[in-house]
Amino acid sequence: MRTKHICKNGVRILVEKRPYVRSVSMGIWVNVGSRDESPELNGITHFIEHMLFKGTYNRTAKEIAESFDRIGGQLNAFTSKENTCFYATTLDIHAVEALKILADMFFHSSFDPQEIEKERQVIYEEMLLVEDTPDDEVDERLWRAMFPDDPIGAPILGTRDTLETFTKETLEDFMEAHYTPERIVISIAGNVPDHLLDTVVTLFGDFERDSEVPQIATIPRFDPGVTIKRNHAEQSHLLLGYSSLSIKDPNLTSLLVMNNIIGDTTSSRLFQQVREEKALAYSIYSYYSAYQDTGAFMIYGGTSPKQLDILEETILQITDNLKENGVTAKEIKYAKEQLESNFLLSLETTNDVMHRNAKNELIYGEHKSIEVNLEELQAVNEISVNNMIQDILGKPFAKSIIQPTKRL
Repeated sequence: MRTKHICKNGVRILVEKRPYVRSVSMGIWVNVGSRDESPELNGITHFIEHMLFKGTYNRTAKEIAESFDRIGGQLNAFTSKENTCFYATTLDIHAVEALKILADMFFHSSFDPQEIEKERQVIYEEMLLVEDTPDDEVDERLWRAMFPDDPIGAPILGTRDTLETFTKETLEDFMEAHYTPERIVISIAGNVPDHLLDTVVTLFGDFERDSEVPQIATIPRFDPGVTIKRNHAEQSHLLLGYSSLSIKDPNLTSLLVMNNIIGDTTSSRLFQQVREEKALAYSIYSYYSAYQDTGAFMIYGGTSPKQLDILEETILQITDNLKENGVTAKEIKYAKEQLESNFLLSLETTNDVMHRNAKNELIYGEHKSIEVNLEELQAVNEISVNNMIQDILGKPFAKSIIQPTKRL
């Protein structure tokens, strides 16, 4: 059973009961992400996400960690370009306690200056980790190349320069302006106790924050730019990026099928031709990211420096063949079967259900049923996928390369 409750202050509460399990997953979702930041505040949303774990006026950071460890719960958070989420999974008997801790973190974080300085260093280390993970860094650099003049192209972690400027006042002011009731969705799924909804309303239903800060004023302009970086790694890393669909585009499911056929599986064209037939790469795949008003379709490959040119040539031969000859009915059939299985399996855990319900609310403002999702998938055909191939692969692409210094 799924219910939706809207508090008088605008906070939306989604509850899906699954009485045959013992777990409860809950998340505080905020419709604010890195693309809502000004250039000088780039990275502040992610910094706030970190700081909410660093102690409140009621609990120290260690006490927060110990509270969840004691009850065997899992506590985590993430920041994306458009959303921030603080979430937890516990046994049903500990659901109220977990919710109260999450609420304490959300409303009463102390933003202690000493903790801010320590967390600044932690995020510096996180930035270094990205730099040491080439497929992450090549993606981050590609977004800057594709959208150089828009916050959606900026790194979620921010930069060293912006990170250095964040203070207790900066963090609290940003949170006050952006973490407002109408942007908040509380999503809960699992063996939810009957009284938990009342607890959520008590904790979240009365707070008020007025904000005149607009969200996403302009539609990002895609730029087929090129970025090349040298490093001391052994491999070269190539990422091609094409302008793609927004999250609400009615043709998004055709893109999902197209991606599956091109490079999302071990039977995909990229995997079979680049890895299995030509042995050019160990890691080769495609993926896409879709946001409110734009998106990107990307193809990644990692190879030895001497094979970088032939890797790119092979990828472009595959995309040219797709544009010229399209996909087959057999490929469509297999892709749809796999995607249906993946979709249904993704609803097995309470955490997955909690995430799906929140995303539906934030994207569509309503619940999108499993039946509707499957109907949209079954409606995809050769014509729709081949049209998608022309629309996306027929456009100029951006390119991000990371290669060893010795290659240059």
